Amino acid sequence: MGLMRMPEISEDNAFTPRQAMSTSISSSKTLSSSLSSRASGNWKLAPISDFSGPAVEETLRNAESVIKKWDLNSKTPYTQVASLFVHDREEAKSFLKSANDLREAMHFLVTNHSSSDKLVLAQSLTQIAMKRLEKELYHILSTNREHLDPESVSRKSSRHSDNSENENGIVSDDEMVKVSESTMEDVKSVVDCMISAGYGTECIKIYKLMRKSAVDEGIYRLGIERIKSSQIQKLTWSSREHLIKNWLNAVKVAVQTLFKGERILCDHVFSASSKIRESCFAEITKEAAINLFRLPEIMARIKGSPHRIFKLIELYEATYELWPDIESIFKFDSMLAVKLQALSTLVKLGNMVQVILSNYEATIQKDSSKILPEGGGIHTLTQSVMEFTTSLTNYSATLSDILTDHPRAGNLNLPASYFDGPSSGDLPTSPVLVRLALLILVLQCKLDAKAELYKDVSLSYLFLANNLNYIVEKVRSTNLKYLLGDEWVATHAEKVTQYAASYEAAAWSKVLSSLPEAAAKEGSPAMSPDAVRACLQRFGAAFEEEYRKQTSWTVPDGKLRDEIKVSISRKLVPAYGQFCEACLGIASGDGEAERKLASFGADDLGNYLSDLFHGKAVSRGSSQSLSWRSRGCLLR
Repeated sequence: MGLMRMPEISEDNAFTPRQAMSTSISSSKTLSSSLSSRASGNWKLAPISDFSGPAVEETLRNAESVIKKWDLNSKTPYTQVASLFVHDREEAKSFLKSANDLREAMHFLVTNHSSSDKLVLAQSLTQIAMKRLEKELYHILSTNREHLDPESVSRKSSRHSDNSENENGIVSDDEMVKVSESTMEDVKSVVDCMISAGYGTECIKIYKLMRKSAVDEGIYRLGIERIKSSQIQKLTWSSREHLIKNWLNAVKVAVQTLFKGERILCDHVFSASSKIRESCFAEITKEAAINLFRLPEIMARIKGSPHRIFKLIELYEATYELWPDIESIFKFDSMLAVKLQALSTLVKLGNMVQVILSNYEATIQKDSSKILPEGGGIHTLTQSVMEFTTSLTNYSATLSDILTDHPRAGNLNLPASYFDGPSSGDLPTSPVLVRLALLILVLQCKLDAKAELYKDVSLSYLFLANNLNYIVEKVRSTNLKYLLGDEWVATHAEKVTQYAASYEAAAWSKVLSSLPEAAAKEGSPAMSPDAVRACLQRFGAAFEEEYRKQTSWTVPDGKLRDEIKVSISRKLVPAYGQFCEACLGIASGDGEAERKLASFGADDLGNYLSDLFHGKAVSRGSSQSLSWRSRGCLLR
């Protein structure tokens, strides 16, 4: 005689392995006692008060006619059908009812007629039914994966406005939801029936196997691969970026659709037992979830360019935004490892962002390159630091959270005067503002040191004016303006003006000093032609020296370039013009001298000044002597 399986439900509603018992008379009391003591769980046995001998016989006859028709070992055509539920849903309902009725009949027989041969028949029919339901459960789970994710089904939008299947066979959203709900109910009905009959072990094994496979396949389709840390270490940054991009595109769908949908399905199918649904959900999703949240942590540990900080911030932001969902979906104690992995990822990413910022600051401070831009232009360090800093402002909100939760070790050493302005008060407390302002301050200090490498003092000041102006314009035209404020911009724009004025004084003071102010004033002592000639020679030599030198200097910013040239012109051209006018009057009577003096006027001087700061020598000042020299303005 075969073994008879009966449900075993513990007091805490957890499923425990069924107990096999013999149907022999000698074991009937044990079976009866077992059934009575285990009927208090979630899968309770139906009352037996309505059963009688004739009712049991009728139940067995009805069950036998339905169940044997679907016996897997039978050679009837029905057994060749792929699925009972697909073949005839009403027949499927009848099959499940017969299996449940058998359970009740067996309970009655064990209690009242333990030696009846009908108990053997009931057991045999139950075994046939359970074998069939095992196959049915496997078939439903394997062929209806797309209908067993209620969360994704609810998100699907209909391709057509009508709520019926169109001529191309595409069903509407409503239809798909109905199919999903129907499939879920089919799974639940089979699971309830099998567990109630004592076949929970087989049922749960199939469910876990099929749903874990579905989840793993879903994760793979989202582009999340299982790659070891050692493998990621060997990848190029481009390949790592590809992994990160896939992860960022996939993580929200994985959490809010795949895992959440699996949780909803588990809760529905195993609604009768919290421990069974927790166990199933954990075994189905735990491995995939931990692997999902481990990848960003691995990325955080890999060293590389400071610019990887942007991807790390994006990984932090995506994980942080999903934390409420993670806590809700994986709330079971058995899923604590998933939550700990997500938290560990946030901590590691946050710490690494702080480390990258500190290391980047140190890199600026330690920059020892002596290569300077020709003509006092924009230093590559200025460009790279400002590009880095302005890019960080695109992540201000998330970066603020990170810097707040992961404070920098040591003092920031940001001087109180750095934010001085007409209405400045206390130092700003925004961690992002302070941190980015510090990076710019460190850059400015490094630029001051690099300016000293120029042998020409005036070029040093031009270099500082160019680079600070570049910084100010970057701040003014990006989100940095909203962080640092208008006062910061105004204060540093004024410093640019001061640097430009210092350049002007250092570069053109010698030229200006070659023109005696007294000669241009009315009533001043007359100058002899020789004195005028000597004065013009000194002026011409000084101007030519600066002109030739500065034609290779550069001011990339057009506005600043015009402002500097206008300022020089306002000082130099009028002074020269007044001197020439006075000299022409003094040398009156010497026609040749007048002609030579008049051959290079103040307008010509302005034209030469317009050639400056384009970063290359112009033809009239490079391949030959200045044109005024060939025209005889500088008396020989």
